[in-house]
Amino acid sequence: MVAKISVSNSLYGAIVYNGEKINKEHGRLLDTNKIYNDGTGSVDIKRAFADFMQWIPSTTKTERPMVHISLNPHPDDVLTDAQLTAIAHEYMEKMGFGDMPYMVYKHTDINRHHMHIVALRVRPDGSCISDKNNFYRSKEITRELEREYGLKTAEREKVTPDTPLLKIDPSGDLKKQVAAAIKIIRMRYRFQTIGEYNAVLGLFNIRCEQTDGRVNGREYHGLVYFALDDDGKPIASPFKASRLGKFAGREAIDGKYEKAKEKINVTPTKEKVADVLVRSTGKDDFIARLKEKNIDVVFRYTDEGRIYGVTFIDHDTFNVLNGSRLGKAFSANALEIKFNQNTEQNQQTSPIVIQPENTSGQPGQQDSGTNISDSAPIADTRHTERNDNTDYDISLPGFEFHQGQSVNPDEEEFARRMKRKRRRGRKL
Repeated sequence: MVAKISVSNSLYGAIVYNGEKINKEHGRLLDTNKIYNDGTGSVDIKRAFADFMQWIPSTTKTERPMVHISLNPHPDDVLTDAQLTAIAHEYMEKMGFGDMPYMVYKHTDINRHHMHIVALRVRPDGSCISDKNNFYRSKEITRELEREYGLKTAEREKVTPDTPLLKIDPSGDLKKQVAAAIKIIRMRYRFQTIGEYNAVLGLFNIRCEQTDGRVNGREYHGLVYFALDDDGKPIASPFKASRLGKFAGREAIDGKYEKAKEKINVTPTKEKVADVLVRSTGKDDFIARLKEKNIDVVFRYTDEGRIYGVTFIDHDTFNVLNGSRLGKAFSANALEIKFNQNTEQNQQTSPIVIQPENTSGQPGQQDSGTNISDSAPIADTRHTERNDNTDYDISLPGFEFHQGQSVNPDEEEFARRMKRKRRRGRKL
């Protein structure tokens, strides 16, 4: 059995969280101690909060007067409500909360049924039940309960940077999966913006959103996380970062941004992406070749299908980089021109027919060995020189962006400059 203990000052929040969950038929109230219980399994949230408040002394130095505990038996242990209730009471007695007001809830929102306990830790005289060595005391008690009730030993899974990352499984414990993925990603990858963070989260069907606002006159800045399906649609209500752990919160992620700035070296990733970009025949080929180099690329599109964002996730260096961090040639605008605009313009351009060489020496006559229709269009074979002052600064052999015949910004800019010179000449 695994016990998770947190002390807090948010008594009402804990009652609401548990009460709303079981009132939506995702569990039931098993029992209470010194708090009203009508026996229906549901909770009158306001009444429960009022009952708790009656037990809180008017003067106390304790800043965090309540404790929220979750008791999680091994998934293979199948227990009745009576057994769960008995285990909860015995656990609270051994932890020193036997005489304190508390409520025991059973949660059934996931396959592994478990208990949550909300309790006060401030006695009527204002003294507080110490939380010193809670972890070791709790672990010892849960081992005793496992032996007493014949339960299987359950250990909290340790998450390390080497722990495998998997996509969210909709049939599993979503909260646990999201929390584990966030913890591993935060340990393993380096990112500097919420967009880069979401790019790597998205590989595992998770999305993060910032939440800013005011509640009761106080500003708050937080994060919420969504578990997604393969189409990017949420499959459950969002999880507040505070429910997942401090590692998922705004402060922790903002701190990650700052540390990443000092450690990221873009050169290895840039060299690999540049090499692939030169050799790629199109966007799909570009994506596939990057995958071979252990790099994922995430494109973001407008409703019209235009690329407006691109992020590279290098699983060798663990760097997550927006395209513009690598240089202009790797920005969303540059890749939009290379992969989309060139393709569209080439499809709209008339086929080019080269005029055969006239070997007869007579104007208007064609070589007798050719067979070209008189009505065939003849393309202008003259070429304009490219201005070296291009927007895409990259010096790689064979690397060039083409914007098609219908648009030539170099010629247009040259024409504008010549017009300005002529106007200045007339004024003189």
